[in-house]
Amino acid sequence: MKNSYPPHLEELFSHWAGEETISFTPLPPSGSDRRYFRISGTSRNAVGTINPNPKENRAFIEFSRHFKKAGLPVPEVYAVSEALDCYLQEDFGNTTLFDWLSTARNGNEFPEDVIRFYKQSIDHLVKLQTEGVQGLDFSLCYPRHSFDKQSMLWDLHYFKYYFLKLAGIPFDEQLLEDDFNAFADYLQQAESNYFMFRDFQSRNIMVTDNGPGFIDFQGGRKGPLQYDLASLLFDAKADLPHELRQELLDYYIKTLKKYITVDEPQFLEFFQGFVIIRIMQAMGAYGFRGFYEKKEHFLKSIPYAIENLRFMLTNLSLPVRFPALEEALWQVVNAEKLQKLSETVKLTISINSFSYRRGIPVDASGHGGGFVFDCRCIHNPGRYEEYQSKTGLSPEVIAFFEKEEEMDQFLTNVYQLADQSVQKYLKRGFKHLMFSFGCTGGQHRSVYCAENLARKLREQYPVNIELQHMERASWPG
Repeated sequence: MKNSYPPHLEELFSHWAGEETISFTPLPPSGSDRRYFRISGTSRNAVGTINPNPKENRAFIEFSRHFKKAGLPVPEVYAVSEALDCYLQEDFGNTTLFDWLSTARNGNEFPEDVIRFYKQSIDHLVKLQTEGVQGLDFSLCYPRHSFDKQSMLWDLHYFKYYFLKLAGIPFDEQLLEDDFNAFADYLQQAESNYFMFRDFQSRNIMVTDNGPGFIDFQGGRKGPLQYDLASLLFDAKADLPHELRQELLDYYIKTLKKYITVDEPQFLEFFQGFVIIRIMQAMGAYGFRGFYEKKEHFLKSIPYAIENLRFMLTNLSLPVRFPALEEALWQVVNAEKLQKLSETVKLTISINSFSYRRGIPVDASGHGGGFVFDCRCIHNPGRYEEYQSKTGLSPEVIAFFEKEEEMDQFLTNVYQLADQSVQKYLKRGFKHLMFSFGCTGGQHRSVYCAENLARKLREQYPVNIELQHMERASWPG
């Protein structure tokens, strides 16, 4: 809703673009306090970012400017507020590499153009890690200047407290703590004078007309090469088959040798360790968002992460062993209740009403499936004074629509599409589906339609319904 946006974000856009804003469209939320909006004027557009953390913002802004000058595929920063709490950046579009994978792959078969795109991403990653580090001010890094022992222990404890404990996995506290310290000491032996993106995974790689585009590197810091590669190849939801992982690992090393001398056996040895700590960091995030914050869609990634962990533990050949840590990880792999997570998370159906003046709602689940229905073809009660202070929830408006044959025909068609999709999604085990209804003001027709579809699906199917009226705060009264 536009009146929930900080006024200075709109002012920032108007000042930069030299024109008034036409629409604010919220983009899917990330696993942070940052909020993103696609902002459009008559001829210019940008992605607006709101973040109350100025240090994190400063890191992203200055990194972007540095990497842009180096010819790397990062968004240009157009404008920054004086308070450093919001900024405008180049719009790389809607399609992430994960979105593309979700539609292009056929089981474990990957189209050649997707594989080529992965290799293009690796080309840019290697350049960013090795050449992008030149002249970079690491004092900008937030919250830590490097992926040192302190950073590693933060990640390991994140995993312990938000995954192991919340999932009920037994472990010996002192022995595990001893292994955490020993594991971090071992990883610290890897060469770490490169730029570490920190979260280099398929949702942070955009598919643009010019190839890959990188976003969300505000957590970057000085660190080892292997961590970002582990993030890409063992990205849980991307679920890359082992053969493709090996092909991309070989390609990375071949590309890296164009920039630096590589001790390949040593590189691969440390790579195993960084895959393990990256999986643990990701599982800590899934536990925090899923178990603690009760955001179900994060739980869907856990079975994929477990399979990655199983593969690594089965093939582990580190020169040092960490028995308490390995035991805890095997407990995770063999926990039956965790394996069943993919079966127990129900289909969640998001149903929204909205105003076309504010833009179409964005699918926050990352799934990308669903429908948008334009209700402006239906007779509008908002034309009449007696209904202007009412909404699609008001008895008077409900009575109005119940007499309208075109509303009945419209919803009949919607129900047919909804039934077909919900039945198929349930059968195939999909977890998210979205229906959005738009009208001029988001007050009457769209609200009535959203309410009726929600009621029907609740009564007919074993699903979770998330119903949201996007314009509720602006309704009269």
